[in-house]
Order: sequence, then C-alpha cells, then structure tokens
Amino acid sequence: MSGTTAHPRLESWRRGLYRFRQSWVSVLGLVIVMVLLVLAVGGDALAPYPQHVAGMVDTKARLLAPSATYWFGTNELGQDVLSLVIAGSRISMLAGVAVVVAGAAFGVFVGAIAGFFGGWLDEALMRIADLKLTVPGLILAMAVAAALGPGIGNMIFAIALSWWPGYARLVRGEVMAKREETFVVAARAMGAGNARLLWRHILPNILSPIIVKMSLDMGFAILTVASLGFIGIGVKPPTPEWGSLLSVARTNMPDYWWTAIFPGLAIFLAVFGFNLLGDGLRDLLDPKARR
Repeated sequence: MSGTTAHPRLESWRRGLYRFRQSWVSVLGLVIVMVLLVLAVGGDALAPYPQHVAGMVDTKARLLAPSATYWFGTNELGQDVLSLVIAGSRISMLAGVAVVVAGAAFGVFVGAIAGFFGGWLDEALMRIADLKLTVPGLILAMAVAAALGPGIGNMIFAIALSWWPGYARLVRGEVMAKREETFVVAARAMGAGNARLLWRHILPNILSPIIVKMSLDMGFAILTVASLGFIGIGVKPPTPEWGSLLSVARTNMPDYWWTAIFPGLAIFLAVFGFNLLGDGLRDLLDPKARR
C-alpha cells in the first residue's frame, strides 16, 4: 500500500502546505503576523526608549521629525513614537486575539447546541442571534463599553458580545450537515451519547472553517479595538494603544504627520496581514474554497 493511500490526510496536509508556500501573498501575511506577534510579546523590552512608554516626558524633544535618533519621530510630549507603537501592539494585538477567542468560543457552543438538537432550542437561539445582528456590532460594542466604563477587560467583553453570532450561524450549519453523516450514525449505533457525538465526533471535523473565520476576523477585531480607543471608550492614555495614539495625534495633523501616520500604518499592517494569512489558511484548510 502506498504512502498516499495509507495516509491520505497527511498527504492532503502536505499538498496544502505546498500550495501555501507557493502563494507569496499568504507567506507575506504570515511574516507580517509573526512580526506583529513578536512585537506584542516583547512589548516594552523591544522599545528603543522604554522610559517613554512608562510616561517620561522630554520637552526638549517635542515633535521632532523622523531621524536616525527617533525613527518614527516624537510626539507633543517628546516621547518616541516608535516605542509607543511597539508597546501599543501588545494591547491591540492581544485584545484582538482575546475578542476573537471569546466570541468564537461562545458562538461555537451556541451554534453546536442549536444545530445538533434543532427544534425549539434551535429556533430560540437563532432568533437571539438574529436579534443581535440587527444592531451594528460597533454600535453595540460602544454602548456596552460606555456603560461598563473604560478598561481592557470591559472593552474585550463589549466587542466579544457583538462577535459571537457569526460563529453560531457558521457552526450551526456545519453541525446540521455533519450530524447525519455515516461516521456519526455509526458512533450513535455503538452507543455514543449526544455529548460524545457532538464534542468528540462532529466538532473536530468542522474545525477548519472555524479556524479560517477566526484568522480572517482577527484583523477586524484589532480594527474594532482601535476604533473604541480612538473615540475614547477603550484604553485611556497614557497607556499606549494604536487607536488612542491615533486619537491624540489627530490634532497634530498635517504639520506633524508622523505622530498619526505610524500608529495608523500599524493598524493597516495588522488588518492586511491577517487578511492575507486568512486567505492562505482558507486554501490550506477548506477544500471547498481552494482555487
């Protein structure tokens, strides 16, 4: 028996990884995301001027243009913009990850229960999801964050609350398609209970579209985090975060453009990188969507 026949799933992964490597845009997205994650994990340790991140003010270096000393220039307090952008990546990136993970976890649970059991439970859960979808996600996040007050935890909860219905509808459809397949019927005939059927047999077989959606949603979650910071509902200064940095810097435009351009460019790269990576993962993990 050939290796291809003996290990079809392994061979499929090999072909998928080959296609991923052949797509330079997917590799570019992976590189951008890895760099941003390294900056997020490193944070203050990678900042050229960590004392500026801690809140130090240098009035002699106010609003200096980009140079060999300050690559991204300085802001109105004389703080190094590069250091603030690097430090801000921790909150922006990790908050985006937390939003997507929390929203996906709750959405997967709701969608799996609705799709597997159906009936009145399915109707009730999906109507709640539909009701939430009638309210724009950013508006709902703004309202919840404003009610709870500023803070990273409140911001993550507010955004995640508006994020779960997409996952619920995706998982519901996938579970409804899988629950009548042969391997599920065989497991049920062997005495497997509902919980085992759902969590051990069905969900592991629908992880691919969930992972793809999570990777595509990461960029938009980071953008939403930055949006709340920009309007003053999310993380408050002096804690560095891309949206709040952009909000403060808008008063310096256009004369001191570098104070706003570089935080905005960081947000753009994060959204761009995760979108490219998500497209690559879709080609790798979702056979139906492969070009």
